[in-house]
Amino acid sequence: MEELKQYPISISEVLRSRVVVGALARSTQLIRYEGLSKLIGADVHVKHENHNPTGTFKIRGGINLMSHLRRKGVKGVITFSTGNHGLSIATSASWFGLDAVVVVPENSNPTKVRAIRECGAELVEAGSTFEEASHAVEALCQERGLYYAHPADEPLLINGVGTGFLEIAEDLPDLDVVIVPLGAGSEAAAAVTVFRALCPGVRIIAVQAECSPAAYQSWREGRICHAPNITFAGGFATGKAYEVPFKIYKDGLDDFVLLSEEEIYDGIGAAFYYTHNLAEGAGAATIAAAYRLRDELAGKMVVLQMSGGNASPEEILEAGRRSTFFEGYTQ
Repeated sequence: MEELKQYPISISEVLRSRVVVGALARSTQLIRYEGLSKLIGADVHVKHENHNPTGTFKIRGGINLMSHLRRKGVKGVITFSTGNHGLSIATSASWFGLDAVVVVPENSNPTKVRAIRECGAELVEAGSTFEEASHAVEALCQERGLYYAHPADEPLLINGVGTGFLEIAEDLPDLDVVIVPLGAGSEAAAAVTVFRALCPGVRIIAVQAECSPAAYQSWREGRICHAPNITFAGGFATGKAYEVPFKIYKDGLDDFVLLSEEEIYDGIGAAFYYTHNLAEGAGAATIAAAYRLRDELAGKMVVLQMSGGNASPEEILEAGRRSTFFEGYTQ
């Protein structure tokens, strides 16, 4: 199956992926919010990837990968994840009749862990971080002869994820700026692949937690870096940049924003206050990033990627305690 790891990542492959992805995941809403537009001083739209099956953008990549694996006669897959990628693999594998094993760090988001188990996947808890969980995958993969679906270094995932940005490009051809969360990097790589081909003038801005800044440091230095990984936001919780997406976003991003934990919680509050969505930390971070950049974004047409909605109850309660935007509901 090594040829799948060498699969091209391109706009033509994204367009080809749309056929299989669209059969199982409908186009998600792209909604203009007047309140957010006034807050930021721009024409602000939110792409609701949190409304996908599994509540995250990642299902697009999972569908695309599983369709290829089934055609190749693969019987099962294994991966590691902080939650959303594992949920995507577990769900899409079940749809295509494949077995799935998902390795997650200990003490992972219980909401995501429960959902992975409900899909029928075998769940293994190993290590305390994203990277430590990957070591268990390597051993199990060899023992059981499973396909190793890497959460970032997997071209078919990136092509599948690109179908969401294709929808944005078609719905808003006059778009000026798109802001995307960046953890392992498949979402940012997909955005670069689509917009540089179809709308090269669009500014692509990534956002990450300053408590887990490996991708930011890698982008800034032009090489893969490791960094501390202690953010509460699982979608950002990676301790290194990954080679395949990094090769695409290292020169394709126009800017990069790091957010404090307080700003990420405030983003969750803003998502609830202005859009009535319970977004997870990474999924709501684009709102907080846009607010930070509001002077730069003034008067522009902006899309904020709400990449996921699988926040744990504890994260929502903590956001309610800390975010100023929840105050509007208690006054």
